[in-house]
Amino acid sequence: MDLSQPQYIYIGLAALIVGFTKTSVGGVGILAILLMALAFPGKASPGVILPMLLFADILAVMYYHRECQWNILFKIFPLTAVGVIIGYFTVDHIPTDIFEKVLGIIILAMLSLEFYLSKKNNQTSPKTSSSWLTISVIGIMAGIATMIANAAGPIFGIYLLQMGLTKKEFVGTRSWFFLILNIFKIPFSASLGLITVETLKLDLMFVPVILLGAFLGYKVLSLINIKVFKWFIRLAVLIASIRLIMF
Repeated sequence: MDLSQPQYIYIGLAALIVGFTKTSVGGVGILAILLMALAFPGKASPGVILPMLLFADILAVMYYHRECQWNILFKIFPLTAVGVIIGYFTVDHIPTDIFEKVLGIIILAMLSLEFYLSKKNNQTSPKTSSSWLTISVIGIMAGIATMIANAAGPIFGIYLLQMGLTKKEFVGTRSWFFLILNIFKIPFSASLGLITVETLKLDLMFVPVILLGAFLGYKVLSLINIKVFKWFIRLAVLIASIRLIMF
């Protein structure tokens, strides 16, 4: 695959962030999705980054495999699977020339939802359960967003925050959810031609970068100001989303 130097830089940064977010701060992964979209205009970017996400999910599960709250996953995953199927048929009908704009809009919507619900969550005490309607909406929305843009992280993360989980339970449940979800998505992405032998070879080149990101995430988490860091990421995501939509 013949790539330019800027493309390699975007892919390398995306791979680093993918590893970092899985072992540290949730929600940072959206920036990786945007960087990959800048490297690969059109529909190719979700297929390139999906195996990277899957590899990073495996690393995260190795750390937190005992902390998963399976009852939460049993409730929401079937509905997320329905959303993935809806997203699969939707992707095929989105014109290639406007896909980047659709990607930017979806990610901007997820960012807005994450910001709104995180503020709301800070003002209310966590709940231990959600209504069937809430679970259905979140599950289906997460499935559609992840199939089109690999952008289910914010909405699922906010859902988990409502469950009153400990930090390890939160990370463990999130890790298992995305590992299972990304495995489930592989055949759909391959069927759409988003994952090919060439994209897999490219993914393998950046495995060391993902490992470095995972190591840095694990080591740096206790040293950074999470609130300041999240605001920095939100700003970067906002700028990148607007770039995809406007240009």
